Amino acid sequence: MGKREIAKQRRKQQGSNKNLTSIVIVAALVVIIVAIVIATQLKPVGEIATSNRVYSVETNGFSLGSPEAPVKVVEFADFQCPACANYWSVLEPTIIEQYVATGKVEYTFSPFSFLGRGQAWDESKKAAEAAYCANDQGMFWEYHDMVFANHNGENQGAYSKERLNAFAEALELDMNEFKSCFTSGKYTQAVEDANTFASSQGASYTPSFLIDGKIVNANELMQAIEDSLAK
Repeated sequence: MGKREIAKQRRKQQGSNKNLTSIVIVAALVVIIVAIVIATQLKPVGEIATSNRVYSVETNGFSLGSPEAPVKVVEFADFQCPACANYWSVLEPTIIEQYVATGKVEYTFSPFSFLGRGQAWDESKKAAEAAYCANDQGMFWEYHDMVFANHNGENQGAYSKERLNAFAEALELDMNEFKSCFTSGKYTQAVEDANTFASSQGASYTPSFLIDGKIVNANELMQAIEDSLAK
């Protein structure tokens, strides 16, 4: 074989090697892109905090306590609201112990979801919808506590779809039923209606409380209950 033929063969071999290298690089890029897509779709839910709160009082959907209680209190709250999470942690247990468990107050939670407005995934409304779905299985208050136990500020991803599902799973809800309810948008309108109701009662911030037709804040709540009981 002449020098010209040898050089030609080398160039041909080099061309084949380059083509093989290009194919390998493209294949590697495809694998990386697929891995990124899968990782995006299967986001880890992170650590899930649980609540050890136990209810010894009568529960009826979104309400706690006897329907015959002389005083009715309605809480308007956004699950993303830091002040609501603080109230849940600090003052709500006292309200339940001193007034609900003693038959003096029937206490109702009413979602007022507005802090996720403008977000592609509205964590406030979606958390409320998930709570409605948990209520279908008689677990509203347990889910309510799980959501607040995992509060992490406003629009920080604490209530992503994956995490809201994970809360239900941690509570051992029927996940087929829960996911069917949640993904169907069954309670989307109910959450909107709850917002309308809160506004119609004069609520303009969270947490706020309706008692005797008047809106009060968390600092005023105990005195408002005492005043109502004294009537």
